[in-house]
Order: sequence, then structure tokens, then C-alpha cells
Amino acid sequence: MGAERKTIVDAGIGRTTGTFITDRPGLERVRSRIVDDIRTTVEDAGATGVVVAMSGGIDSTATAELAVEALGSDRVLGLGLPCHKSERVGVSEARTIAEGLGIEFREIQLRPVLEAFKEAAAIELEPGDDGDDTRPDERTHALGNVIARLRMCCAYYAANRQRRIVLGTANRSELLLGYFTKYGDGAADAYPLGDLYKTEVRALAKRIGVPRRIVSKEPSAGFWAGQTDADELGATYDVIDPLLQRLVDEDESIEDAAATLEIDRETARSIAWLCAETEHKRSMPSTPGIADRGAEQSLTSQ
Repeated sequence: MGAERKTIVDAGIGRTTGTFITDRPGLERVRSRIVDDIRTTVEDAGATGVVVAMSGGIDSTATAELAVEALGSDRVLGLGLPCHKSERVGVSEARTIAEGLGIEFREIQLRPVLEAFKEAAAIELEPGDDGDDTRPDERTHALGNVIARLRMCCAYYAANRQRRIVLGTANRSELLLGYFTKYGDGAADAYPLGDLYKTEVRALAKRIGVPRRIVSKEPSAGFWAGQTDADELGATYDVIDPLLQRLVDEDESIEDAAATLEIDRETARSIAWLCAETEHKRSMPSTPGIADRGAEQSLTSQ
């Protein structure tokens, strides 16, 4: 990350200051804002509804519940997209949630699709003569990204066919850490929970009635069997969120934030490095900027 005094400023994500939003009035305001935003986003797009990829976890469950509140159950489509046997419980949970919400739910088993991809493409794209047995960790991560992109292919196919938009389920913690697959679960038309740290998502989920068993479930992106967020990130969200809030929202240095929170400096540096190194995931692809033709430019009404 560089010098310990370096701070992180991410222009791609709005800045806030203060404590986490976990009190009842604050959560009610958040709830109302998210519901209104979902409704407005769908109306502005001229869409018939939304698609939510549901894993049985807290983020996708909360997103689906808020979408139903905004639009009604008939305009929300839930997708269960398992690839590993270990995900069966989560998909079963997602189906139960969908039934409780009264929304349509479709389950698609992605394992055959992944195997077809590995046979038709992955084996041809291995680097040089390395073969399948070298750098297995890198290969596992690459295939995990493939799974995330297959899931989003399904979500967007459904959205295209039914004139819906795709609601992403990422929260602010995940976005700041780049803890999502570019053009995979990071691809969406809107992130209803994108301004909320995981800590705040938990509080909101409890407030809107997400079952306790889901709120307390070990967070996992489901990239591969047995994968957990804490293992991948090197810390739990109870450690990560206060650190990110100080680094990003309050412009504190890594050294000061780690000292105040009594966090190991190496852990703090590692989290800060993730935030800085994944900035490209939160930005549109760059262009050379020829003749001041930036990709961010758009046509405005006269």
C-alpha cells in the first residue's frame, strides 16, 4: 500500500462520516430511500420488473425483500444458480424465501455449463505448457470468476427476455474491497445495498424481517466449495467495516486507524491494499481520451 500515512479516497463511491446506521429511525429512512430508488429505477428504465440472483444469504434476501416492497411480488424474479453441491442448502433456503415473498423462482444448475466451458474453452486457454496441475490456486480463482459470470449471464438473459433490470446484491464493504467478480456478480443495473456497510446490512435485514438464521449465516460469495468471505479477505466484517469507515469516509491514515481500532497493522495494510488495488473494478474502462472524447460523456437534453 505504501507509506502508512497514505489515506484512501475513492471518487467512485459517495463519502459519509459518523457512526454506522443501525438505529431504528435511521434504518427506516434507509429502507424508504432504497424502496423509492428501486421503484424509480425501474420506472425510468421502462422495465416490467427486476431479477435478483438469490443465494440464500443475507444480501440477496434483503435485496429481494426490498424489491417486493417497492414493486410487488409479481414484478420480482428470483434465480437460484448453484454450481457446487455445497450450495444446495443455500438454494433451498432461497426457494423458501421466494415462496414466502410470493415471487417467481427459477433454479438453474450451472455445473454442466461449467464442465462444458472447462472442456471446450478452459483447457485451450491454459498458459503455455503449464497444464492443469500447475498454479492450482490461480486456476481455482479463475474458474470461480467463470461461475460468477455464468450466473450473471443467466440473470441478464432473464432480464432481456422479460424486459426487467438486474438488481445487484453487493454492499459497500464488498464494493470498496473489490470483493466481486468484474462483469460477474459486479454486473448489475443497480445496487440497492451499495451504500451500506455489511454491518448496516445486518441491522437493516433484522429490521425488515429477514430470518435470523440467514442474518447469522457465515458470509460466502460461493466461488467454490467451502469458501468464506473471512478466509478470502483475511478478517471478519466486524474488523473490516470500522477500518474502511475510518480510511475512506473519515480520511484517516492506516497507522492512525489501526491504532484507534487496535487492529494489527499488517491486517490494516492488507485491507487498505485491497481497496486501493481494486479501484479499477469500480470504474468504467478507460479510453485514450482522444479529442477529449471521454467515455463518461453523454448526450444531454437541449
